[in-house]
Order: sequence, then C-alpha cells, then structure tokens
Amino acid sequence: MTLVEVMVASAISSIIVLALLNLTYFATRSFVAMTNYIDLDQKSRNALDTMTKQIRQASALTTSTTNSLTFQDYDGTVLDYTYDAPTRMLWRTKAGVRDSKPLLEQCDLLKFAIFQRTPVGGSFEQFPTAVPATTKVVQMTWICSRTILGAKVNTEAVLSAKVVIRK
Repeated sequence: MTLVEVMVASAISSIIVLALLNLTYFATRSFVAMTNYIDLDQKSRNALDTMTKQIRQASALTTSTTNSLTFQDYDGTVLDYTYDAPTRMLWRTKAGVRDSKPLLEQCDLLKFAIFQRTPVGGSFEQFPTAVPATTKVVQMTWICSRTILGAKVNTEAVLSAKVVIRK
C-alpha cells in the first residue's frame, strides 16, 4: 500500500466512525428522553390518582391558596396538600403527619383553583368561588420537567384535572 492509499482509507474510516458515534449519541439521548417522559407520566398519573381518590372522599375544603389545599377528611382529620416551590415538590400531610416521600417531584409549576358545582350556562365550566365553604370542585394544574445533559427537554403537564368533592 502506498501512503496515499493509507491516508484515504484512514480518512474514510474516521468519517464512518464519527458518523456511528454521532448516531449512537442521538439514539442514546432519545432513549433517555423517552424513558424520562414515561417516568414523569407515570408519577403524574399516580399523584393524580391518589389525590383524586382522597379529595372525592373529603368532607369539605377548609382552606385554599394557589399552592395549598386543606380538607376535613372523611374521618374528621385534616388532609393537606402543599406545593413547595423552592424544592419543586408536592407534599401530602394527613392528621399533622407529613408523608415520608413527596407525592410529586420536579414540578416547575403547580397551582390549585376552586369552583362551585353550579355550571356556567351553555358550557361545561363551573363558577369560580372565593370561599372554601362553598367549594365542590377542585382544579389541579402542574408541569413537571427533568434535564438531560444539562438542558430541560422533558415536560409532562397535567393541563386540567377537576375533581368533585362528593360529600
């Protein structure tokens, strides 16, 4: 082999290896992104299922802000959901005892809204209420995200989940 042939073969081999490395990098990044999306979706669904079950069974809403709800639970104890923005976590507290694990983690935004049961004429929306005593519908909205290689690329948003207090 001549020196020119070796150099051409080396250049072609280098291009092929770089193309394969680039393809592997993007495939791995896509796989991690899909795994994160599935995990965020699963955790959001579990949190929503838990909250829906417990809010439906609550006797009444006693206190409400945009980042916390306090209920009188069916057994007479206090049930509290609080979003801690600096730590990006949603916590559940029952009878003064906070759960050992947060209900939801890595939330960039979480807010609550309260409504009456009375629907607005000609729509499926309810009238907003300013008083927790008349609240029969609670709306929860959150956006969770994670970073991949230093960039926020995954978000899982529960756009609107309304839960009716049944009692």
